[in-house]
Amino acid sequence: MPHRLLVFVSGLTFGDYLLWNWSLNSNHAVLELVSGLSLPPLAVAWLWLVVLTLARLIAHGTGRSLDRVEVRRDRRRGQGARAPSAQAGTAQATAPGATAAQAAHAHAPASAQGAPTSAAPAGSSPGKLAA
Repeated sequence: MPHRLLVFVSGLTFGDYLLWNWSLNSNHAVLELVSGLSLPPLAVAWLWLVVLTLARLIAHGTGRSLDRVEVRRDRRRGQGARAPSAQAGTAQATAPGATAAQAAHAHAPASAQGAPTSAAPAGSSPGKLAA
């Protein structure tokens, strides 16, 4: 992981602190004001980067990344890595614009599909109601 941003912000913060400290002691009011106003946001950014870097180092040290945790959760639930591809294969076997319900209906046995209801006209599909 590159630490360039942390090094850069650390240098800016330390330099701004030195400038602010020097301008306080040598009565340079404009430099004192500018460096004093820019120091708190720089310090907050530096603290945030330090916290992020420490969190990443801890996560890297434990050997747990987000991908590994998700794979473990899927295994515990009984969902394998092949479950989404199996669903995708079923959906692709039907018409390109078909919904999941239509795909399930198309792959069901003929006895389970049933005959059209009496309310629907003979030529309409079983999923649509007569108006």
